[in-house]
Amino acid sequence: MSQSIAQPRTLLRTLLRSRPQQCQRLMSSAPNVGTRRPTASSLTKGTPGQPLVQRRFKYKTVEEAKSRYRSGPFSWKAGLLFVATAAGLMYYFEFEKERMKRKRIAEANKGVGKPKVGGSFDLMDHQGRPFTEQDLKGRYSLVYFGFTHCPDICPEELDKMARMFDLVEAQMPGAVLPVFVTCDPARDGPEVLKSYLSEFHPGFIGLTGTYEQIKAMCKAYRVYFSTPSEVKPGQDYLVDHSIYFYLMDPEGDFVEALGRQHSPEQAAKLILNHMKDWKGAWKKE
Repeated sequence: MSQSIAQPRTLLRTLLRSRPQQCQRLMSSAPNVGTRRPTASSLTKGTPGQPLVQRRFKYKTVEEAKSRYRSGPFSWKAGLLFVATAAGLMYYFEFEKERMKRKRIAEANKGVGKPKVGGSFDLMDHQGRPFTEQDLKGRYSLVYFGFTHCPDICPEELDKMARMFDLVEAQMPGAVLPVFVTCDPARDGPEVLKSYLSEFHPGFIGLTGTYEQIKAMCKAYRVYFSTPSEVKPGQDYLVDHSIYFYLMDPEGDFVEALGRQHSPEQAAKLILNHMKDWKGAWKKE
């Protein structure tokens, strides 16, 4: 009987002794509350002797990420580049369009089946020297037909011609020759032309000749002119004539007619553009 009572007591003492160890084992196996999970900054900084870890996100704050997604895939640099490229292409196409237009005009005036403007002539300049179509070759020439006794139209057009000549001469010196051909050779001799043209520009060249020579040149250039019939000696009269500037290229071919609708600046720009398109030889001074 005493042995049976002693056995339970022994078992009870054994159990009481084992509880602290079990609790201690359970407490040691629980997670350490003092330890923290590594953050992105701790991974980036690293510790001595350990390799650095690459950051997963390139934005420091949530606001930066939101602003990036708000702007989309395009930036102001991309927009500026797009605008600059579009402007460059528009300028190129407009330039090519104008160049091809000038080329078509020049080629159309030389086309087969159309009356040719220009040709050979044999006249005299305001210095009394012979002057032919060969003296026009090697550079562009601007030819105007008029007469010195013209009351209003010719002076206005010669002022315009002087302005055109100065604008072209400023950018391409010696590339154009301004020529004034009289339609009234009976009154416009070399001395008269020299005195008259000096009032407009010292670079102008005046041409005169006999009536038949002037008539032949006007016919070659498709210029209309008319003098009144039955004019008495010393009687004043007017000459009706075409009002155009005839632009001729360095080979003596007609390029374009500039009318009263062109301002001096517009005409000079047109002449300079034709000069830039010219691929042939220039006269060497």
